[in-house]
Amino acid sequence: FSLPYSGGETSSSTTGSASPLPNSYDSLEGGSYPVKFARGPDVKCSIFFNLFQPFPDLSQLSAALGGLSGVPELEVEALRPVNLLQERNLLPPRPLEAPEPNLSADLRKVNCSPQTFRCTLTSVPQTQALLNKARLPLGLLLHPFRDLQLPVITSNTIVRCRSCRTYINPFVTFLDQRRWKCNLCYRVNDVPDEFMYNPVTRSYGEPHKRPEVQNATVEFIASSDYMLRPPQPAVYLFVLDVSHNAVEAGYLKYLCDSILENLDKLPGDTRTRIGFLTFDSTIHFYNLQEGLSQPQMLVVSDIDDVFIPSHDSLMVNLKESKELVKDLLTSLPAMFSQSRETHSALGPALQAAFKLMSPTGGRVTVFLTQLPTLGAGMLQSREDPNQRSSSKHLGPATDFYKKLALDCSGQQIGVDLFLLSSQYADLTSLACMSKYSAGSIFYYPSFHHLHNPAQLEKFQRDLGRYLTRKIGFEAVMRIRCTKGLSIHTFHGNFFVRSTDLLSLANVNPDSAFAVQMSIEDSLADSSLACFQAALLYTSNKGKRRIRVHTLCLPVVNQLSDVYAGADVQAITCLLANMAIDRSISSSLSDARDALVNAVVDLVSAYKSNVSSLQQSGLVVPASMRLFPLYILALLKQVQTGTSTRLDERVFAMCEFKTQPLQQLMRMVHPDLYRLDNMSDQGALHLNDTVVPQPPLLHLSAERVSRDGAFLMDCGNVRFHHRLIIKVEKERKVLFISPHPSFCRLPSAPNHIPELETPLSERVRAFLDWLQDNRAFSSTIHVVRDDASAKSTFFLHLVEDRTDSASSYSEFLQHIQQQMSK
Repeated sequence: FSLPYSGGETSSSTTGSASPLPNSYDSLEGGSYPVKFARGPDVKCSIFFNLFQPFPDLSQLSAALGGLSGVPELEVEALRPVNLLQERNLLPPRPLEAPEPNLSADLRKVNCSPQTFRCTLTSVPQTQALLNKARLPLGLLLHPFRDLQLPVITSNTIVRCRSCRTYINPFVTFLDQRRWKCNLCYRVNDVPDEFMYNPVTRSYGEPHKRPEVQNATVEFIASSDYMLRPPQPAVYLFVLDVSHNAVEAGYLKYLCDSILENLDKLPGDTRTRIGFLTFDSTIHFYNLQEGLSQPQMLVVSDIDDVFIPSHDSLMVNLKESKELVKDLLTSLPAMFSQSRETHSALGPALQAAFKLMSPTGGRVTVFLTQLPTLGAGMLQSREDPNQRSSSKHLGPATDFYKKLALDCSGQQIGVDLFLLSSQYADLTSLACMSKYSAGSIFYYPSFHHLHNPAQLEKFQRDLGRYLTRKIGFEAVMRIRCTKGLSIHTFHGNFFVRSTDLLSLANVNPDSAFAVQMSIEDSLADSSLACFQAALLYTSNKGKRRIRVHTLCLPVVNQLSDVYAGADVQAITCLLANMAIDRSISSSLSDARDALVNAVVDLVSAYKSNVSSLQQSGLVVPASMRLFPLYILALLKQVQTGTSTRLDERVFAMCEFKTQPLQQLMRMVHPDLYRLDNMSDQGALHLNDTVVPQPPLLHLSAERVSRDGAFLMDCGNVRFHHRLIIKVEKERKVLFISPHPSFCRLPSAPNHIPELETPLSERVRAFLDWLQDNRAFSSTIHVVRDDASAKSTFFLHLVEDRTDSASSYSEFLQHIQQQMSK
């Protein structure tokens, strides 16, 4: 699977955009603060897969693969040949967990959580030639700012390698009490005197027991050496569409209500600042200066030469002007309720927002309901229903939004976009404002506060999370790796400042990144490969912090070991990112062909290189048995037909680039459970609550019966034309036929009645448990067997044939035909 480089911009692209952060913070040293620790236990579950009769038996397989001396049976099982044409019950009973690296127990215990940092191959090939032979991609999936409890360390000295600037971590080697060897570049460093003291045990002389050396994820409170200016306050600017289209959609009242409700929960401190800007064909600023009896609207009608009417009263201290802010939020919906202005001057509004926020940096949140039609950045409809299968309009129509985002990134401004549009809005172009400023994108097609209550509920739930979630400002993230490894391409929302440094004006706990890696020099002298991600950011409380994640993996020189450590879900997610780049740079059909070729290459490589186990059919190692199924599911996400609206396709691509692995996999391959026969067998016992664990079902109609109740957990899937009942990060519950236990359900509810029956209690406990394991609240839809919306349920049974796509068995036959060419 060979795709062209697409690493974003280089630092030269921001010429003229002065950044308040250094191009590199490697040379900066630490400072002095009191010590504070907080640690939460990582909870892990062991899953035993009910797989198939081993062929050959494990001892024969071990011998055939060259012995694999000392490799656990679990790893040998991962290498068991699986003939996909014969074995169909491939899914494990519970969602897959990341494979455990083949490390010693001590190293495995302190390794980074796979929910934070994982590699496509948990055994790193010794050479690029071996990697090429395996026909699998090497890359990292990173969720660096996710919500978790972790050790917070303040020390006079942040210990780092003098050569490569790696932060000391559990995988360094202490040569003695006074020297440690870097695990990335192998330089020997001195142990500072202060590091001899352990603040946990309050004892001296045991540097290897310091928290930095006992935890793969830590957070340092940084000193003034890690900043070029005082840490910025939390600053929030809301840019609101108030055109006639926006009034008709009716979002403004619910937005203002949500901000009012969460005003005291906005992340920040006494320095927090806030401002509002509205726009239609003109731009409206709001004077909220303390001492006024009511907010004052200031209108700028010259959108060709935008200026700021006041420089000291538009972005105000939230604490000092809270009552004026509340007055404005209360009155805003009524102020524009009679508007007949149909134009949208989004570009000039963003230019004004940039000027307002440049002195401090912060977060700009844009709400838009239609295509921008006036001033800079104006767009025209490019969607032709007969050309939706083309890649022609997957690139932006103008570079205005990209240039603006790069300017914003240079001034530490992140731009988030909420698009609530019933018509084409050219999200391809608009998305650039968030992509290059490390922002987020939310999309609500066919939004209407009356006609689409499901979208309204989703919008309200998402706002609650968005307004109150943790945020980091003026951030940079650097990824380091063992000598011999190098970064090839980044995927996500960011600006690439240098080969290994990402600029993140804002960082949030719901965004993830992917990184393609290559092997430049042989790792023959290394038994371990390590990766370290360091995120330097300003907290909403104005503290400069460094969050460090370190991942350790074994280096191997046998192809069998590479396959044994393959992480099929991480590989699928990385290939999804690569395919999106291919679809934009080339075409959707090329991207689809590349995904099919990835399966063909794997099967061919495994067949030709594990020659002593030749079998007919399609044979893959057990670790990769779900790979063809996941690729088929991915192909069905990226249909080339004309039924998918262009904005919907683009939004799905944006989500694939930024979602954490667990959420992305629910988008690719939803989880299907049967609910009406749940029992307490194998249930989890959490806080006096019994949570059933029903087994996963294959996504096929033959697994669904008319007398049962089934739940499909879809994550964020692409919308299907005229069936907008799946929305971002939603959970979908479908009850096929009214089971007696659910006979009281109305025809289309979005909640489960609280019946006093054991089954009802089990269902609600299971749903609550699913909800607790995701960031954004999810919407429940219940569809009876006789409901027209049930077709959407069957649309996601990816193993079955559809009008435009093959079934799983047909896909396997196609792979076999491709191999015989």
